[in-house]
Amino acid sequence: MYGTVARMKVKPGALQALKEMEERKPSGFIRSLVYQMDKDPNEILLVVLFRDKESYFANAESPAQHQEYLKVRAFLESDPEWSDGEVIYDFQ
Repeated sequence: MYGTVARMKVKPGALQALKEMEERKPSGFIRSLVYQMDKDPNEILLVVLFRDKESYFANAESPAQHQEYLKVRAFLESDPEWSDGEVIYDFQ
């Protein structure tokens, strides 16, 4: 599996609208998780998992994903901090 973790700062009052956005499920997508931080309710961490690195980058570089990013970005105070990587351990 391959994916990303993003740290985002949501504009005050925009969290509910962000949560209500319709999501796409591109090829290779497994799941996403969003954590709301206890210290700052406007800070969220997004975790996205794809089947493999190729699926992840095919989505990341697609025009559809760019349009989705622009919609999400409108709810944020600044650009997200992205950390991409290979999943090396999965405990279930």
